[in-house]
Amino acid sequence: MPENPRGQSQSLERGLAILSSFGEARPVLGAVELARTVGLNKSTTHRYLATLTNLGYLQQDPGTRKYRLGPRVVDLGFAAINSMEITRVAAPHLQALSDETGYAVSMAVLDGTEILYIQRCRSVREGRFGIDLNLHVGSRLPAYCTSMGKVLLAYQDPDRLRVLLDRTDFARRGPNTLTAREAVLAALSRVRQTGLAVNDEELAPGLRSLAVPVRDGFGDVIAAVNIAVHLSIWHASMESILRRLENPLRHTAAEISHRMGYSASDRR
Repeated sequence: MPENPRGQSQSLERGLAILSSFGEARPVLGAVELARTVGLNKSTTHRYLATLTNLGYLQQDPGTRKYRLGPRVVDLGFAAINSMEITRVAAPHLQALSDETGYAVSMAVLDGTEILYIQRCRSVREGRFGIDLNLHVGSRLPAYCTSMGKVLLAYQDPDRLRVLLDRTDFARRGPNTLTAREAVLAALSRVRQTGLAVNDEELAPGLRSLAVPVRDGFGDVIAAVNIAVHLSIWHASMESILRRLENPLRHTAAEISHRMGYSASDRR
């Protein structure tokens, strides 16, 4: 395969650029759109699309002739998540927390301006909770209006945070969404001071959550863990929710961090 001056495969870069063009906002794309997005001519793009389709990384709709991601991409994504050490370490602790509290418990990492769910546990007592936003491992949500996203943004270095916020569309998602950059920055500052983020109907009506960081052996924040509560299940004040759930959540995150090599004496 041709290589560029950096010793990297140009063909592989182009193929990955095509796959990366798809997302939640653009799940279906045509050949012309893809050619424009990746900066290739139509004939070259068609060759890449044919190869990726034959390998199962893309699927083409016979009617519209447009493309969407294929099952091989999903397999790769889940394989990558499942191979992460933190998911193996955290799984029993997260399930225990969910069973103890009776609410959904999740863990996510930051991927650009979004959070990526890498673990999600449901309690056997939670069957009555019907409103779940269809979240699962592999789901993505905007970072600025989620409790785990605020945790993960809060511990970015200032230059990186500035870039991420520049790329963020502060759209209103729930009745209390913070849509002003200054308000988000103030919230992130509070997270750094307290080590806790709350989400009070910022992502969706009726949905509340609290999140705390998970650290590695270097003291870096590598993930966030949260508990989500819907008002249809527990119509309590945010203060009452914190009184009941904050300590178990912090304890679980501390256990996972300890398993990842973190010592509280190394806290930054």
